[in-house]
Amino acid sequence: MHTDKATRLQLLDLSLIQTRVFHLTWMAFFVCFFAWFACAPLMPVIRGDFDLTTKQIANINIAAVAITILVRLIIGPLCDRFGPRKTYTGLLLLGAIPVFGVASAQSYESFLFFRLLIGAVGASFVITQYHTSVMYAANVVGTANATAAGWGNAGGGAAQAIMPLVLGAVIMLGAGEALGWRVALLVPGVLMLVMAFLYWRYTQDCMAGNFSELHAAGALPGMDKKGGWKSFKLAAGNYRVWLLFITYGACFGVEIFMHNVVAIYFLDNFDMSLKTAGLVAGSFGLLALFARALGGWVSDQVARRGGLDARTKVLFVLMVGEGLGLLVFSVMDSFHLAVLSMLAFGLFTHMACGATYALVPFIDREALGGVAGIVGAGGNVGAVAAGFLLLWVGEVQQTLFILGSVVLISALCAIAVRFSAAHKVQEEALLQDALAQRSALAADNSAEYQA
Repeated sequence: MHTDKATRLQLLDLSLIQTRVFHLTWMAFFVCFFAWFACAPLMPVIRGDFDLTTKQIANINIAAVAITILVRLIIGPLCDRFGPRKTYTGLLLLGAIPVFGVASAQSYESFLFFRLLIGAVGASFVITQYHTSVMYAANVVGTANATAAGWGNAGGGAAQAIMPLVLGAVIMLGAGEALGWRVALLVPGVLMLVMAFLYWRYTQDCMAGNFSELHAAGALPGMDKKGGWKSFKLAAGNYRVWLLFITYGACFGVEIFMHNVVAIYFLDNFDMSLKTAGLVAGSFGLLALFARALGGWVSDQVARRGGLDARTKVLFVLMVGEGLGLLVFSVMDSFHLAVLSMLAFGLFTHMACGATYALVPFIDREALGGVAGIVGAGGNVGAVAAGFLLLWVGEVQQTLFILGSVVLISALCAIAVRFSAAHKVQEEALLQDALAQRSALAADNSAEYQA
């Protein structure tokens, strides 16, 4: 299962299974996040259609991320048991149902119910990180994880920018706003069904093949019917997992919270149209196109010189930058300064997310699914906590200021992650093996070219 992992990102060679998995997993993640946050930029219209109160909107935002906590906890072990290919396909197919359901909602209660269920597709992140982790070697896995996550995570930002345009196009065709937002929300549901087919058809679980075939051949002895539960127990007993659970709640949780409130925040505090607010909100999410990858790449590069401990230091610095940036953003009363400070703290936020999952594959290789699931759930716990904080405070700007302070305190958890000497030796050996394999491959390619 761990042999012949890719030692570099070859993004244009689709003959390689690693490349096909890389592209399809970030695309599936992109579609899931697009569907997850498709409602957020349309909330000003939906608010008027259902005559929603501020408290009801806060409840909807909490519902959107609450169920993801549970699903992320179980989705990683499901990957260990059934493989990421089956798990992702099933999530895409089942997740499309509430997306269509929210488009047909006729009341606040039914809208809240389907919005709650849509949150399950947020677990797509865990599968993406799992699948790239089993396809790429130690020298490049941080970059691969962060790049796939970043490109996929940009689906949230794309939803902020694109959904108001889709609504505008539907209205131009003659539909009213009340019907228009419902038609617009059919788009992500259809995309999820298409993606489910592509994932099932063109990916495989790991370099050795699909888990079902490997189970039958006895090639995965550690992953029997209880393999998923075993993975979860191993991960839950590792203190490093819970420290990263907190750090991810402080970076990805803030990111999700921003996705849900930033459009309305700019619309209510600055004089602009729904489309403009959507574009501004989208710019925050679209930072993920490069910022997550940058966080993972920096972690990989620094680790080559400083080892595993250097990865934790990178995460600490990025979280401090996020916390300070969020404090500055929360007190801005000028539109242009607010946008600039939002982009600055957003850069650190996305990079911190990438740096967190650059650490995940090294926590416990025997419980990768459990580790990825628990840490991923931490992000949603952070988002839910931020939502309840908003309910308690009652005002977004003050909530953001408090969150900035919380992020700074949470940064200490990154520094607290420690590894034993034996663990470091083992991971260093894997890293050197990957680098040697990469050098040998480069030498072979050079010899073939000269010949």
